[in-house]
Amino acid sequence: MSTTQSERLRELLEPLVTSQGLDLEEIAVDSVGRKRVLRVVVDSDAGADLDAIADVSRALSAKLDETNAMGDAAYDLEVGTPGAERLLTEHRHFVRATDRLVKFQLTEGGELVARILKVDDEGVDVEVPGVKGRKATARRLGFPEIAKARVQVEFNRKDSAGTAGEKDMKEEEEA
Repeated sequence: MSTTQSERLRELLEPLVTSQGLDLEEIAVDSVGRKRVLRVVVDSDAGADLDAIADVSRALSAKLDETNAMGDAAYDLEVGTPGAERLLTEHRHFVRATDRLVKFQLTEGGELVARILKVDDEGVDVEVPGVKGRKATARRLGFPEIAKARVQVEFNRKDSAGTAGEKDMKEEEEA
């Protein structure tokens, strides 16, 4: 049986989030002054748009009120997505970051910034950008070699058609 409030809340809320077609990525209860804030981070393979977040927020709020899981004291419920520079901790995170630039902290020490090309059960195939006119190189990283990985924000990325940031602009317009 779970002991922390976050674990109990996860057990209560995760089935509800899953029923909405989303993954429950994170739950945190923080104190902000005299008020508590329950932060719930959700995502899916297709991403979570504002309508999906609003729907799951209403469902979570109703469940929390029904069960009184947060007690009688006031709290704010904040539901959102992981954000642009998400930390990759689960296999599904790496899959969702395919074609994105990622900064890897390696278990043997050192860092590597590379684009994820392919993900399988054992690790990731990446493309390391070339430096000073050199061509990009392919590399394989097994999951045991990765201590930490975080998506990097790219402002000037040229897509395959050669237009900078067009994909990111479309994603922002849809959000």
